Amino acid sequence: MNTTDKGRTFLGKMLRRFVIALLTLAVIIGGVFLWALAATDTSQLARLLVWQDSSIFGDSSPDDWKLFPSRTVHASSEPVSFEAATPDWLADLTIDDKPLATYLEETNTTAFIILHGDELLYEGYFNGSSREATQTSMSVAKSFATTLVGIAIDEGHIASLDDPVTMYIPELIDRDPRFAEITIRHLVAMTSGLRFDEYVSPWDDPTTSYWSPDLRAAALNTEIGEAPGRRFLYNDYNTVLIGMVLERATGMTVSEYLETRLWQPMGAEADGSWSLDSERSGFEKMSVGVNGRAIDFAKLGWLFLNNGRNGDRQVVPAAWVEEATRMDTTTDPAADYQYGWWVDVSRNGNAYNADGNWGQFIYVYPDADLVLVRHGTGTGGTYWTGLLGDIAQWLEARLVE
Repeated sequence: MNTTDKGRTFLGKMLRRFVIALLTLAVIIGGVFLWALAATDTSQLARLLVWQDSSIFGDSSPDDWKLFPSRTVHASSEPVSFEAATPDWLADLTIDDKPLATYLEETNTTAFIILHGDELLYEGYFNGSSREATQTSMSVAKSFATTLVGIAIDEGHIASLDDPVTMYIPELIDRDPRFAEITIRHLVAMTSGLRFDEYVSPWDDPTTSYWSPDLRAAALNTEIGEAPGRRFLYNDYNTVLIGMVLERATGMTVSEYLETRLWQPMGAEADGSWSLDSERSGFEKMSVGVNGRAIDFAKLGWLFLNNGRNGDRQVVPAAWVEEATRMDTTTDPAADYQYGWWVDVSRNGNAYNADGNWGQFIYVYPDADLVLVRHGTGTGGTYWTGLLGDIAQWLEARLVE
């Protein structure tokens, strides 16, 4: 065999080995992907691998609710409807020299609603959305969750905001006796002192608290970083623990409690849902998972605007509405965040909002009897808290003319 033939034989062997290695790697990758497809209900890693187009390293998407199982929250038998009353002068509302509808279309908005008392001043849907479309709450769910706490206290299921969380979740003491110092007030005000490390790895706390198929277990494994009540720290595990308290105190799933105590009593017109961590665990994604029509999200703001009342029915205690939304540091260190609601300190605390990722908002401006709702697939580069406040004040000036 000459030198040329030996070289060809060597190259052929190397090529065969390379092809075999590629095929082996493809089989391994395919096997891992097939495992991941079958394991999305039980494995956080599987979810990151399979759902990465929607959410790389845990970065959530407003369409992620389609990925999770959910529990239905049935509509009210007596839905609230608002009288359409769009004034002619609303056409004068422009943003960056653009008509309102144009601006909303260009900023990834899917729904925009303006309520003035019981009147519907504006209702618009954009970028392929519609009135019947399901909108996801993202962190607006926190405002629903804390409101359920206020109702549960009023009904006697929870004795007080100052109850230690270990009264309802005693196993936390076995991990660290200091959990007995954390109260329900600390959870709703985001001052629990629990550690919440961000941007550490694909398994950091924001990723785990969103993607874990067993949120109860994830919350029970949280660590205490400092004494409670000292510092505000936005922490999804606080809301997960709130959910555990609610289900143990009421004996219901959180979805059932939402349905019977808030969703139906506030007059929701359509079925909603609450996404679950997994079929096996069956626990609500407390921090992000309420799904429904934009008009029904507006009814939570409308209910708070009316001091918790829907007509003759006191759905949420008026005292809770006031305490949950005021600019106050007497019971917690953050003036701009109370019990699941952000207080607009730029308006001297005269407005407040529920705020979710990708620009989900329920903005309440009591001075002018206004509720504004904005949903979207992104913020479109807009600082919506400020813009919604500006729109509310523009409307206030026109309404008094």
